[in-house]
Amino acid sequence: MNSVIVVLKVTVILVFIAIGWGYMLPANHTPLIPPNEGQFGRFGWSGILAGAGVMFFAYIGFDAVSTAAQEAKNPRRDLPIGIFGSLGVCTLLFILYSWVLTGVVNYKKLGVAAPLALALERIPYHWLSVAMNLAVLAGLTSVMLVMLMGQSRVFYSMARDGLLPAAFAEVHPKFRTPWRSNLLLMVFVSLFSAFAPIGVVGSMTSIGTMFAFVIVCGGVMVLRRRSPDVARPFRTPWVPLVPVLGIVVNLLLMFGLGLANWARLIGWLAIGLVIYFGRRRARAPRPTVQGNIISA
Repeated sequence: MNSVIVVLKVTVILVFIAIGWGYMLPANHTPLIPPNEGQFGRFGWSGILAGAGVMFFAYIGFDAVSTAAQEAKNPRRDLPIGIFGSLGVCTLLFILYSWVLTGVVNYKKLGVAAPLALALERIPYHWLSVAMNLAVLAGLTSVMLVMLMGQSRVFYSMARDGLLPAAFAEVHPKFRTPWRSNLLLMVFVSLFSAFAPIGVVGSMTSIGTMFAFVIVCGGVMVLRRRSPDVARPFRTPWVPLVPVLGIVVNLLLMFGLGLANWARLIGWLAIGLVIYFGRRRARAPRPTVQGNIISA
């Protein structure tokens, strides 16, 4: 199902780029970087920084590929190809899509709830408008499917390490998936989507993900020093340069999201620390567990 959805939305985006290219106005890209309006985040380079931080959530699906490592046939080969390949293709599509969108409609008019609709009004193809709306719905659906799948696997691993109750490591006897985590996430995410402003949710998602990436980059350096001889099917190149650059860039993007999002991040972090110390410490995966809990 997810493969069908991805093919559908990518095809429609390619069609939009190809058709919309002929309706772009060069004046809409002049100046390419609008001057700052005297406030941080209002255009200029600070606006680029703030915008990059806000839209970072569009990239969080790529690391979700790694959460399915236990279900991959050849993770050593397939995961790097899946992550870097999809990252490169989608980045190119993002750039082309944004270039066409801002070329068809001036950026000053795109600060609305449905900016794509404004661009489609300038293109005299009604069927393209219908197709793009369907692609948007398909895109959101596929993102939710992938992220919910990835998060349930994170909870599964945390439960095996003792950071969450063992029930979250229980797999369904027929489908062999962490079904309790899936059900919990279904309820939790549904409540947030129903009652939280989408702008706040998007910024919280971005800043939380970037903070996790900062921790991962730091963890790479720590593990290289503490366990230099551990077998690593895929090794991060140029350590510590790459992790240090990752930490600096992520912190820079987090800075662009403002104090309100930092306050929310600290609040969520405090809740996580309470849970962590409440469970005392991570326990080593147990070799055998009763019931449907997967053994180590």
